[in-house]
Amino acid sequence: MSQNENWTHGAIRLDSGLTRFALWAPDADTASVEFENGVSCPLLPKPQGWFVIETHCPVGSAYRYEVSTAALGKPLQVPDPAARAQQSDVHSPSVVVDPGSYPWRHTQWTGRPWHEAIIYEVHVGAMGGFDGVRAQLPRLAALGITAIELMPIGEFSGNRNWGYDGVLPYAPEASYGSPDQLKQLIDAAHGHGITMILDVVYNHFGPDGNYLGVYASAFFREDKHTPWGAAIDFRRPQVRQFFIDNALMWLFEYRFDGLRFDAVHAIDSPDFLLEMAKRIRASTPHGRHIYLTLENEHNQASLLKQGYDAQWNDDGHNALHVLLTGETDHYYADYKDDTTEKLARCLGEGFVFQGHVNRHGHARGEPSWQLPPRAFVLFLQNHDQIGNRAFGERLARLCPAPALRAATTLLLASPMIPLMFMGDEWAAEQPFQFFTDFHGDLAEAVRNGRRSEFADSSAFKDPALREKIPDPNALSTFEASTPDFAAFGAQQHGPWVSLYRELLTLRRRELFARLPGSRSLGCKVIGPKAVSARWRLGDGSTWQIDLNLDSQPLEVALPFSRYRLFDSREQAEGSPDQLPGYCAVVSSIPADALEMH
Repeated sequence: MSQNENWTHGAIRLDSGLTRFALWAPDADTASVEFENGVSCPLLPKPQGWFVIETHCPVGSAYRYEVSTAALGKPLQVPDPAARAQQSDVHSPSVVVDPGSYPWRHTQWTGRPWHEAIIYEVHVGAMGGFDGVRAQLPRLAALGITAIELMPIGEFSGNRNWGYDGVLPYAPEASYGSPDQLKQLIDAAHGHGITMILDVVYNHFGPDGNYLGVYASAFFREDKHTPWGAAIDFRRPQVRQFFIDNALMWLFEYRFDGLRFDAVHAIDSPDFLLEMAKRIRASTPHGRHIYLTLENEHNQASLLKQGYDAQWNDDGHNALHVLLTGETDHYYADYKDDTTEKLARCLGEGFVFQGHVNRHGHARGEPSWQLPPRAFVLFLQNHDQIGNRAFGERLARLCPAPALRAATTLLLASPMIPLMFMGDEWAAEQPFQFFTDFHGDLAEAVRNGRRSEFADSSAFKDPALREKIPDPNALSTFEASTPDFAAFGAQQHGPWVSLYRELLTLRRRELFARLPGSRSLGCKVIGPKAVSARWRLGDGSTWQIDLNLDSQPLEVALPFSRYRLFDSREQAEGSPDQLPGYCAVVSSIPADALEMH
């Protein structure tokens, strides 16, 4: 390997039967790999801060790195930052893994095209680990789900966490199951025709268990900070390689079908994001479908033309949430005025903020009108929008049921890519709260920090009320957030599950084949909380959704009645040309019908 090349981070099994251990530790004077059986192997120093050794060790060997630096004073044992597995936790020994040991069954799977994605977001721990998610696959496939998105699974401190405090991004969380159990989940999903997406966090590390700053301070830059501390230094090739190799591992060793990149607005290196997409696309065999989606407060439409398929459309959620609940605290304040017009802009053009000034006086976003509908992931709820609430309430507790039914119709019938959160399909009323499993001073800091987040909220001015916000570290907070699948069983023939099943059948039957080549024809405001959105589908037909989120009926001229496919009213009454409050009507008008009229 030349002096200018990067080593692959971590413990890599080689064709020779040896294992290569490579640690980037530019601050270290010496480094060694220490096996749990007492064997020690000094790592050889290499150019640009690398320490490397190739040695015999069986799969399953437990190990740590021991590093010494001038600042430490004495050697320190640390986990492998690129460990493929941990024995039990972030502070336990790392474990050597053979990535080729799992006997894949569905080897011919190449994925599904992006326009067929109907995404179901889950928290693996709350679903009972990798095996618990696998047990739900038949039910989800029967409902019509085509994609499951896992919240982050990288190893974190403790046994309970949302996943965004991960510190070992290569290692599946041990409390969820083994690497082979994760592969078994993915393999089984493919057998059900379900694609698997993983949420990955490349913008920060969690507060407990990350030792990189001790021996690789160059991994971070103190001149730039994020909400989680010093920014990651993506200017360095070793750092870029750390994350790019991680993405490639999930996609090709584990056979995930896509990645959702968390909060890329906190990655102050747009060229890194472009390099990431380019490397992934170049590594993908012809004919295989790989999804790359973003969470990005900057609304950079340009990234969606350069390797990325779509962005989570927080704008759409926020406008819908204000119309459904009337809440305008915090970031919802940006949607308080002209809310219906903002929803219309979202449905007609993609983003609401396309260079528009937000409540802080800052211009946000780029023009998005030229992007196709599939470039936007629409949702009514997700882990953030529920869990960031003080008590984690869901929409089923926050708005009238008919309004939620109408909004759900928009979500599942829109040509944008729909995403739902676990439990939405039976209108679960259980909360999804913010939970962690920290201890000592860190637990106290997280508890106090969580409650201080709401100090400026009009509902929590009284400190006594803030004290009632659930303790993130309490086991009860996690247990309250676990979906009640017994409730689904009791309601599987009820109105909510029937609504989801009918709409997903409609989407599969009427939209799947016609979505390629679709584009927006605009959206107009037709009432105080009502809009009419139209799209030209790939076959030349027009798809129209008329939505009213107001309790007051609204008289409108709907498309020809014979082309109406769905009405969110359980039992329509009165004139077919009168749209009652809380209603969504879906119409599909063939191209020749439009020409005749």
